[in-house]
Amino acid sequence: MSQSPPENMPMSDPDTLCPVRPPGTARAIGRSLHVYYGDRERAAEMDALYAGFVGSGDLVFDIGAHVGDRIASFRRLGAKVVALEPQPGAMRALRLIHGRDADVTLLRAAVGPQPGEITLHVNSANPTVSTASSEFLEAAAGAPGWEGQTWDHMITVPLVSLDSLIAQYGMPAFAKVDVEGFEAAVLAGLSQPLPALSFEFTTIQRGIVHDCLAQLARLGDYRFDFALGESQMLTGTWQDADSLAATIDALPAQANSGDVYARLRQ
Repeated sequence: MSQSPPENMPMSDPDTLCPVRPPGTARAIGRSLHVYYGDRERAAEMDALYAGFVGSGDLVFDIGAHVGDRIASFRRLGAKVVALEPQPGAMRALRLIHGRDADVTLLRAAVGPQPGEITLHVNSANPTVSTASSEFLEAAAGAPGWEGQTWDHMITVPLVSLDSLIAQYGMPAFAKVDVEGFEAAVLAGLSQPLPALSFEFTTIQRGIVHDCLAQLARLGDYRFDFALGESQMLTGTWQDADSLAATIDALPAQANSGDVYARLRQ
């Protein structure tokens, strides 16, 4: 079963923090389950990608776990996982799928600069883009490719930091950060270098990439690559922070999103 939450995390039943389930949430979570678990080829490509960072017995942090397809990949590779997801509907799905796995710890919380609480803006029709970043909402408003997205309610959720997670669970071999424009805030709560990690980016907020790269550069000598969208394919060219930032800046708006991967230089 899941381990107990950090000492500074509120201990109330997480589902009581959002007693009314917004219309369409269950349908949206069901759609996510179909999309993220229904493609065996995609799962194999994901395993091949993460195998370059994660091995049997390693510890992984999955920050912004949503319905847990990355958890499944990390477990297929033999890693232990601490997974964080602040949304009640997604957490219910995670408990059903991964809650009985002794090597998976599920925490209903967001991650940020310091422990506490934060407001989460929830898109009940498309919960995968729910966010703690008001700047993300502003960037998405009217942006091509983001038409029709509505963040229709807000909930207050527990907030922990990467440092507090490391203090309780240990140093992860890899951390996946996918938090819709809140990535730099997540890394602001880290005071020591991780061996490897990934963070999501969007072309509507390229400045987040610059902020994340600057924070990682202060922590250690990292090299970077990236994968576009859900391709699960790195370019194969590892770059320094300045080169990677220039590469992301040059992407067309239609690229929309991707993930930057970072690893400490040996």
